[in-house]
Order: sequence, then structure tokens, then C-alpha cells
Amino acid sequence: MVISGCLVLAVFAQLLWWIGAITPYIRWQPNDFFLHADVDKNGVLSTVVHIDVDNEGVTPVTIGEISAEMPGLRLLPADRTRDERSEVTVGPGGVEVLTRRIVITDCAAVPYEPQPIRYTYRTWIGSGSAEVTWDSWRMDGPEGSLAVAWQRGIASKVCNEAVSSDWF
Repeated sequence: MVISGCLVLAVFAQLLWWIGAITPYIRWQPNDFFLHADVDKNGVLSTVVHIDVDNEGVTPVTIGEISAEMPGLRLLPADRTRDERSEVTVGPGGVEVLTRRIVITDCAAVPYEPQPIRYTYRTWIGSGSAEVTWDSWRMDGPEGSLAVAWQRGIASKVCNEAVSSDWF
């Protein structure tokens, strides 16, 4: 009887895990189409990134704060004065967009290996935090397409635009 009860609990826990109630099944996709360099009056280089949050689970999930800090790059918290939502609820199979500002403090220091993003989440069963590493980007060049780490792709595009004579 005890073994049967443990087996039922294990199957139930596995079911909750599978439907995304314990740990959400989220696909993250930063959109590079709207990236542009912005230099403020203090000379700080930044950009705004739009992040598609796709819930591939069957349970609604609320994504709270997302953050990343690495050499040369910092993902800032939501700024309500810029109409950035600090959290977003994504229904089962749904997609929502988060907007965040990224500050690039040193173009050359941004790592070439993909770096993780930390985020908080809530489901109907509880809350937690996790890390995810976004997929590599494809950059086109004279010799074809090349996969680069997501943060390197953002930094390359923004830093190149900031020093381009077309930008001034």
C-alpha cells in the first residue's frame, strides 16, 4: 500500500512537472529588428530589446523580473516611466512581449559564449526563479551566416551603429 501511494505521488508530481505547473516551459526570443543605438546626455550607450515570451506549457505562468549582468552588458529592470511592464502573464500556448533596456558599458568586453538570464516566475502551484540561456543569433557577413551568442549579437549591432557615420 505504501509503495502504491508513493508511486501515485511520483506520477502526480511528474504530471505537474510535465504541464509546466512546477517549472514553466518558456521559449524566449529577443527580437533584433527594433534594436538601435541610443546614447544619452551622459554618454551611456544602450538599446531597447523586445523579448517574445512564448509559454509552451499548458499552465498559465507569470514572468516577473528578468536580469542579467555580465562584463560589458547589463539588462536593466523594468522602467515604468518607459511603459515597461515589470511582470507579464502568459496563458497556455500564448505569447507576450517584454521590453527591457540593455546598457552596454564596454563593447569589447561582452562575452562570446552565451550567458544566462535570470528570471522569476509564478504558476498556480507556486513560484520560483530560474535561469535560461537564449538561443544564438545568426549574423550575416561577407562569408555567409555565423552563429553568435545572443548578447554578442546585440552588442555588435548596437556598438557598430553607435560608431557608424550613418548614425551621426
